[in-house]
Amino acid sequence: MFPDTIQSALKGLRNGEFSIKELVTEFATRARDAQPELNAYITIATEDQLEQQTTYARDLALKDAPLDLAGIPLAIKDLFCTELMPTTCGSKMLENYVSPFESTASSRLLQTGAVFLGKTNMDEFAMGSSNENSFFGPVRNPWHKEHVPGGSSGGSAAAVAAGLCLGALGTDTGGSIRQPAAYCGITGLKPTYGRTSRYGMVAYASSLDQAGPMTRTAYDAALMLTAIAGPDDRDSTSSAEPVADYLKDINKPLQGLRVGLPKEYFEALGEGPVLNAIMEAKKALEQQGVTFVDVSLPHSNLALSAYYIIAPAEASTNLSRFDGVRFGHRCNSARDLADLYARSRSEGFGAEVQRRILIGTFALSAGYQDAFYKQAQRVRRLVKNDFIDALDQVDLLLAPVTLGAAFRLGEKTDDPVSMYKEDLFTIPVSLAGLPAISVPCGTADASGTSLPLGMQLIGNYFDEARLLNVAHQWQQLTDWHSRTPPSSAREMK
Repeated sequence: MFPDTIQSALKGLRNGEFSIKELVTEFATRARDAQPELNAYITIATEDQLEQQTTYARDLALKDAPLDLAGIPLAIKDLFCTELMPTTCGSKMLENYVSPFESTASSRLLQTGAVFLGKTNMDEFAMGSSNENSFFGPVRNPWHKEHVPGGSSGGSAAAVAAGLCLGALGTDTGGSIRQPAAYCGITGLKPTYGRTSRYGMVAYASSLDQAGPMTRTAYDAALMLTAIAGPDDRDSTSSAEPVADYLKDINKPLQGLRVGLPKEYFEALGEGPVLNAIMEAKKALEQQGVTFVDVSLPHSNLALSAYYIIAPAEASTNLSRFDGVRFGHRCNSARDLADLYARSRSEGFGAEVQRRILIGTFALSAGYQDAFYKQAQRVRRLVKNDFIDALDQVDLLLAPVTLGAAFRLGEKTDDPVSMYKEDLFTIPVSLAGLPAISVPCGTADASGTSLPLGMQLIGNYFDEARLLNVAHQWQQLTDWHSRTPPSSAREMK
């Protein structure tokens, strides 16, 4: 029996229970076998690519170097530039693009000896909340294949939940790590903006994008964050703030912790299974000595509107480079340069990407920039100030991640506004640049099965260590994080 966490896999490797090659082969086989059902990957590594990585990991172990993540089979969201495999961003625009350089996050993982099984499926250019916007087809939730896994890091979430890798790298712009983590019953951490390098990440919204780990447990998330966190000379937005030892206090008792409950979040949530699950979690944490305090985030109701001006505006700028000239999809038989630009972009980008580019271009256009974009940035500052005030009163916040469990495939594709509301509780945190972690906390009945629910812990700037400590202690009290979906690798084999 092979392990289902990074922590247990490292222990098994040290004890000689299996070899690196055996571990990698097992998870690579799972990924290939599950691909027709879940479509979690866009590219799965070839035997030669796996052998190349496995050899490096084995050499690290033979040199008695610290194991770090040597031999651990991971997946990586397909917007991180990698030299080993194509980087498509889930788009026809980059269908065959192979990067000439490696992203900082993926490079740091490779240096620890981690093995990339493949590049995971995603909403095109990270624009979506359901993973239905991929040029390569939707990802299916392993808990129920007629439901979405969330987005945009849905492929990474589904792969971890189904046991097709031991951890995955995702990105979070407005909730794209935390929301799919909640829908798939795994742990997903969005670090403080600037904690991880954005170099080599294909940009969606540069002032919001952050790389982070998606794992089964908080302990595993701490291991992955340790590998990727820290300053990078190639990214001016990365922070020089010293990287904490994320494992040092992970077993610290919760006695004396003060946790805030944002009243606006719970008013918007209303009655239902998510509220019930969080209230049960609150009771369990109170028994561990945690004190809960009501706090207010009065401008959080404006965050969604502000985000869907700021993020598309930045996307409009970032995606202007995909013009059919330098790289990416190019149309056939262009009549002139204007036709080349127009048809290459119309053919290369999907409907949701085009929608957001148009929104962003409009918001930045002459006569509208002051009315929309600058106003949205003012709202962003108000949202940030609300969090600063609230976190002055408490150590962290407890909040919902989503309004409910994962919805059915196709349920919201004809209603973009309804889809955008899926990020109602994650977007304010992203606008403020704060760290937050989603952890499983219960289930809800839907479509004849139980679907996972998540709760969100929100911390102060660069306080990931505290979030990981609380999440880990919560996972010592419960088994929600260790439950296996019906469409896991074991059942599909």
